[in-house]
Amino acid sequence: MLSSRRLKDAFFYKFKGTWIWGNFRFYGNQTLYSLRFPAIKPIIDVIMHVFYCPDISGEVIALPEEEARHAGQVLRLSEGDSIQVVDGKGKRYTGSISTISKKKCQVRLLDEEVLPRERSYYTHLVFAPTKNIARTEWLLEKATEIGVDEITPIFTFHSERRRLRHDRLQRILLAAVKQSQRTWLPVLNDPLSFEVFLHQDFGESQCLLAYIDNLVTARLKDTYHPSADVIIAIGPEGGFSAAEAEKARVHGFSSVSLGPYRLRTETAGIVALQTIHLIN
Repeated sequence: MLSSRRLKDAFFYKFKGTWIWGNFRFYGNQTLYSLRFPAIKPIIDVIMHVFYCPDISGEVIALPEEEARHAGQVLRLSEGDSIQVVDGKGKRYTGSISTISKKKCQVRLLDEEVLPRERSYYTHLVFAPTKNIARTEWLLEKATEIGVDEITPIFTFHSERRRLRHDRLQRILLAAVKQSQRTWLPVLNDPLSFEVFLHQDFGESQCLLAYIDNLVTARLKDTYHPSADVIIAIGPEGGFSAAEAEKARVHGFSSVSLGPYRLRTETAGIVALQTIHLIN
């Protein structure tokens, strides 16, 4: 038996127990349909939107105003629609919209799923923001997508940007969490000088500094200890100064190379994180 459901420009067909999805487009008076591969996940998982609510308690919750506005005015969801809600601390809920308006959205929670941290090790990315803020935002987005637990912007001797909008960067992290269907929101610390950062307590974490110098021959892939909590510091476009590298060494950082080529700050951050993930 053939049945179908449609959401915006997507449609789904169920034939002999298998869901097949596709999309349609309008050309004049004609509607062209394009079938895709069989849907792997249940239909409800494919079409549900993900929202963020940091404080969840009770059976009925109110989404934050920005999330509610996105649900009502952008996605144009309505009462009865199923959605997912994450709290950024490992919990994911399935719920149904009970009431919705332009700025308010209440959700009745139907199911709760508690997910442990995705990795047994803790990753802390420390980086100097780039002069072009778009590159910094790209780094935060991609780092969140591939997996990072904590992020600290730092100002160094060669830094060309010394002002950041914390609220905007936080929204980028949140969007990346929802897009990648993660449940843990990375901690975003306020920016501080590299010298102040070095005086913090790093516990048992392995501290690594990506440093550009002909004398640095130790590669990240050979220096990092598998399964260890790690702090990886990435410098600005001009790199860390020799004085900064020495101060970092005094405070327990080991200088490492990311390879024979000079990488942009945002590229170096992604390469470092992914190398650590691959080793583990």
